[in-house]
Amino acid sequence: MTDTAPDLDRLRGDAPPRNHDARTIAALTSNPGCARRGVMDAAGVDKDAVARALGFPAPFGQSQFAITRGNAFEAQVKADGCAELLTLLRERLGLAVPEVAYDDLEVVAGNEGRELRHSRTRRLVARALETGEGTLFDHPLLRLEIAGRPAYLEPDVIAFQLEGRMHVIEIKSFAVVDGQAEPEQVAAAARQSAVYVLALRRLAAELGHDPARVSHEVFLVCPENFSNRPTATPLDVRPQLAVLERQLARLTRVDDILAELPDDLTFEPGDALAESVRAVEARYAPECMAGCEMALFCRDEARACGSTGALGRSVRDDLGGVDTIGAALALAEGSLRPSDDLAETAEQLRAAARLRDEALHGAA
Repeated sequence: MTDTAPDLDRLRGDAPPRNHDARTIAALTSNPGCARRGVMDAAGVDKDAVARALGFPAPFGQSQFAITRGNAFEAQVKADGCAELLTLLRERLGLAVPEVAYDDLEVVAGNEGRELRHSRTRRLVARALETGEGTLFDHPLLRLEIAGRPAYLEPDVIAFQLEGRMHVIEIKSFAVVDGQAEPEQVAAAARQSAVYVLALRRLAAELGHDPARVSHEVFLVCPENFSNRPTATPLDVRPQLAVLERQLARLTRVDDILAELPDDLTFEPGDALAESVRAVEARYAPECMAGCEMALFCRDEARACGSTGALGRSVRDDLGGVDTIGAALALAEGSLRPSDDLAETAEQLRAAARLRDEALHGAA
């Protein structure tokens, strides 16, 4: 890979880099064809700040109350070397957890530097895989390559070793009421956990071990009912892992995207910000509204240019190389002659137009 670090620093301007996390990686892989998000995330651009500067603030976000509640619940579960968590795993899930060793990797020798923390994580995981020693690893710093660039993951997660296999334990503050949790929240937790599982598996492979030593079974820890008492549930993330690996393989390499951009492009706030953002191709779909800070800006852009993406990802994919609604209508009416590669799509559009006309006339 070419050395793209200076170009990425220029795109970010004077702002400090934003690090990838499991949520951003899961969201990025849901739309791997979006060069705009790929470049902005690789450069560590604060997309929320950019969206606000453009007048299109993100339509989502976590409240400070929810963040405080989540931090308090996590601290409770991890207190005294994860004593409550271990009791939960033994009694709730019936796991034969022996005497444990606990390592907190959030700070190493008073240093929060990523390289030092990642190096310490590698050493401890290598020792655990070789000897079976070490049970709990709190805040391991993992690394995962995203579009040709390394991304560091700083999970609020524990790598838990049991009978020679490592598991991810994901702690969330949403409630499990009568054994059921909000499906969308569970699905989001599964996608994020799959990112951690994949990062741990790739670390195991780098260390010369079978990636399957990292289990696909994740333990999800949440408050039970309306109390702060935690409960644990096994969660199989194999479907999410399969999607994640497939989508990561499809992501366009960042250096290939950068090669097509102007040499002076930057996302610093200013009069030229909107023009700079539009210089990088987006792949908007309504699904972006749930996970990308730039979604409102990209939606406005897609509507203005009549992009088929504004109608939904499935519509855009069905239309193939037809990028605008105007072109699709012209092909359906027969007023636009299709190229050879669009001949089949044009015929399908004309057939759909005939069916529509027949249905309207029948209703009349």
